[in-house]
Amino acid sequence: MTTIYFEPVVHQNKQRILLRFNNVPTLNKLVRTITDVKWSNTHKAWHIPRHKDVYNEAIKKLQPLALLQLPKNNKNTEKNTPIDIAKNTIAASPVINNISAHNLIELNKMILKLQGKAYSPSTIKTYKNEFTQLLKIIGNYRVEQLTTQDIQRYIVHAMKTENISENTAHSRINALKFYYEQTLCKTRFFVDLPRPKRHVQLPKLLNENELARLFNALSNKKHKAMLFTAYSAGLRVSEVTMLKIAHIDSKRMQIFIEKAKGKKDRYVNLSPVLLDILRNYIQTHKPKPRQYLFESDLTGTAYPTRTVQQIFTTAKQKAGIIKEVGIHSLRHSFATHLLDKGTDIRYIKELLGHFNIKTTERYLHVSKKQLVNIVSPLDDLWKKEEISW
Repeated sequence: MTTIYFEPVVHQNKQRILLRFNNVPTLNKLVRTITDVKWSNTHKAWHIPRHKDVYNEAIKKLQPLALLQLPKNNKNTEKNTPIDIAKNTIAASPVINNISAHNLIELNKMILKLQGKAYSPSTIKTYKNEFTQLLKIIGNYRVEQLTTQDIQRYIVHAMKTENISENTAHSRINALKFYYEQTLCKTRFFVDLPRPKRHVQLPKLLNENELARLFNALSNKKHKAMLFTAYSAGLRVSEVTMLKIAHIDSKRMQIFIEKAKGKKDRYVNLSPVLLDILRNYIQTHKPKPRQYLFESDLTGTAYPTRTVQQIFTTAKQKAGIIKEVGIHSLRHSFATHLLDKGTDIRYIKELLGHFNIKTTERYLHVSKKQLVNIVSPLDDLWKKEEISW
């Protein structure tokens, strides 16, 4: 029998209870019938309000089909008032997902702090997941009592036993740094903690021949328009999906990118070719998009980023491209090809929305603009006929 964990959280500044369980179609269908139940992309779980009536309704409906791991209810809670999770439920609850009741409170404190500072849902999800890994390891030990040396030993342990990458290690350290320095206000708690050296990766890109094959592998005009937009303006996949029709300014030939990475607005150039493509797509596509440039035909909401990523992967396979690249390579290709054509790197920085020019300078290492003029010493020897094959 499937176990359902009732996990108290603060979600979008509201007290909710997550219903965590393995994906079972019959349970999913039943959970959908609970009053005010909602799905959280951040937590990847259904959640209900912390109201006694809804809480009891969920128990009544789910108990016949599953084992329920419940938080301790507050008997003094009145009808239709929130269960006092912070003082009663979590503190007295059993270990959930190998995390002690006390440390669950600390996890919720950190999430609430992240939400209060208006961190993005993706960052909150990452920090929560990375912090959770530590909480599972320490069991009943209070996380706030760990020292910098404890954390250092834990990071080394994680790199050895979990085989996490340098980038994942940095993400985990950042999550722990936020908890200790922002949530607990332990100033400069991590000042002496050494960080693993990162693998300096160069941007992976496609050449013009590969791009042509990629685009021609698509027959669906909507899918084609998405990839054209990503490459034409050097956009992130999330920026493509969140584009609104109102963001396309044909008079100024600009595209407005709203609340991009780092909550930064910017303008990028609108290609005349792309403008014609988008006009044709909007006029011919049924149903016609109303708000977002690329809407889901079923829900009318913004297109899911994962679907766009899958569209790219499918096109890459059809085009016979064997490079290990994802849709972000279109953005890398845009920047590198602009450099090859002589565009000043400072303008490329603004188009890409980078905060630091050093981020943009990575493309200098993959641009062929200057490299094409360098002659290999092997060629000189060959021309002098001093070597033969």
